[in-house]
Amino acid sequence: MNNPLVIIVIAQLLGTSLWFTPNGVASALMHDWNLSLDQLGYLTSAVQFGFIIGTSIVAFSGFADRYRASRIFALSAICGAVFNALFLLPDSNFTSALFWRFMTGVSLAGIYPLGMKLVVSWVPGKTGHALGWLVGMLTLGTSLPHAMRGMSSGLDWQWVILGASFLAVIAAGMIYRLGEGEHLPASSTLVRKGKALAAFKVPEFRAAALAYFGHCWELYAFWTLVPVLVLATLEQANWSVYLVPWVSFSIVAVGLPGCLLAGLLSREWGSARTAYLMLLVSGFVCLIWPFVAGGSILIVLFVLLLWGTTVIADSAQYSALAAASCPKEYLGSALSLMNSIGFFMTIFSISLTTMLYSHIGNYVAWIMLVGPLLGLWSMRILLKFDPTR
Repeated sequence: MNNPLVIIVIAQLLGTSLWFTPNGVASALMHDWNLSLDQLGYLTSAVQFGFIIGTSIVAFSGFADRYRASRIFALSAICGAVFNALFLLPDSNFTSALFWRFMTGVSLAGIYPLGMKLVVSWVPGKTGHALGWLVGMLTLGTSLPHAMRGMSSGLDWQWVILGASFLAVIAAGMIYRLGEGEHLPASSTLVRKGKALAAFKVPEFRAAALAYFGHCWELYAFWTLVPVLVLATLEQANWSVYLVPWVSFSIVAVGLPGCLLAGLLSREWGSARTAYLMLLVSGFVCLIWPFVAGGSILIVLFVLLLWGTTVIADSAQYSALAAASCPKEYLGSALSLMNSIGFFMTIFSISLTTMLYSHIGNYVAWIMLVGPLLGLWSMRILLKFDPTR
């Protein structure tokens, strides 16, 4: 396997399997630890908060541009694997679990943004297409705990947690061996701290970042609620609840072909038009979800699959637009800061939707709709001038 892009995207797949491990075993975890849906949301938010802190440190310290991205990625994957496994300590409880999930999120800050920088370093042309593969693998990695839970039916849920840690260790080894490409300035300790903020002075970068923030608001609230929505759908249709992990896996994993399709479209249309279309469709699904959720199960599953496809498909295109607009000497720091702010938004959307779901049910989709509306508004400038074309 000598193709750098293939190595990076597979490592991204394996490394990001750490992200949603509690959600993959949600039913068993809620039963064994007597957790409420609110508390499950807090576990997810703890990862997001850790990711925010981690990406902020990376961005404002200049680490991402002062040291080799492959080394940061590998170290972060190892740390993430350890913190994820510590979730299983015999005396673990909800409070300690929040801390270990927080530290897992901090570690992920060295995997996702640095993976984007590695892609740009190896594949400078057709960035939207290449990053489509990267985010597609992030999506598949996010869905892996659901599949692992389905495959381990009958086994303790702890094996899913350990499996994700093992995959992250493999990712670390792959990227450590690969190293960096030649298409970015060499890492240097002379990069000034705090340069990430300078990127927001560029109108195109600022527009891409705002759209990304709206996208994050919708995306992670949706991914958090997927097993809950699936369980309600299957119970309503009297289908076996044992199908929940497999259906949840399908709804999240279908984002992979969505990302690849968006990557292909970006080569013809540019990243701005592609992202706008995907965001428009996912926003439309948010709008109609309360009215279709109680319908025929086949229609409901189709809508959920459409939502799962489009809710992530635009993500790589915002990164491509940001990368094309940002000076390369502090690209890693700028992307890390963009990620940090975007994921800060997710804490509020995840908390709101999980807290309110038991009160307003499927109308929580309208809370998610705020994100697409912000993104569509901010994309106007990029539709007129697309830096990726």
